[in-house]
Amino acid sequence: MVAAHVELALFEQSLGDREGVHQPFGDRVADAAEKTAGTVLFDVRIDGDICVQRMAAIGYAETGTAIIVLDKSGQLRCASINGDTALLVADLAAWYASPLSEQARVDHLGTARVLLAKLRSSGHFAPS
Repeated sequence: MVAAHVELALFEQSLGDREGVHQPFGDRVADAAEKTAGTVLFDVRIDGDICVQRMAAIGYAETGTAIIVLDKSGQLRCASINGDTALLVADLAAWYASPLSEQARVDHLGTARVLLAKLRSSGHFAPS
C-alpha cells in the first residue's frame, strides 16, 4: 500500500515534466515524501550495479517503508518493504543523517548492495 501512494506521487511528477526532462532523483524522492506525508530516510548511489543507479527510502512511521530505485534507463520503480530489511534501512538512514565528514569515512555501498540483493531475492527490482 505504501508503494502505491509513492508511485502515484511519482506519476503525478511525470505529468509535470517538460519535454521529457525529469527533476533530479533526490528532488523527486523528497517531493514524493512530502506529498505522501513520509520522511526521506536515505538516498544513495549504487555504483557498479548492472541495473540500478540510485536507491532511496521513504518512511511512514507505523505504516511501513517504501524503497524507490532509479534504473539505468531513468525509470523509477517502487516497492513496499517489510521488517526483515529494517536493520539495513536503519543503517543506511543513520549514515544518511550523519555529517558529511562521517559519510565520507563510512562505506555505505556494502549495506546498500545487501539491501538491494535482499529486495531482489524477495521479487523486487529484478534485473531486466
